[in-house]
Amino acid sequence: MKVRLTAPPVEGEANRALIEFLSKLLKIKKSSFEIDAGVKSRDKRVRVEGVSRKELEEAFGRVMDRA
Repeated sequence: MKVRLTAPPVEGEANRALIEFLSKLLKIKKSSFEIDAGVKSRDKRVRVEGVSRKELEEAFGRVMDRA
């Protein structure tokens, strides 16, 4: 998935903006998200804890249905 953010990559602002964006988009609490790889890179891997794969797929499915 490619996401473009307006937050600058300074002091973790872009990372926080990404987590907030995903949280609102998927309706999953922010504390469930963690940047797993790429904290200081443009390319990131995000881990979602406490949510089953099925729940995550359903959340993305709802978002894609709206697009």
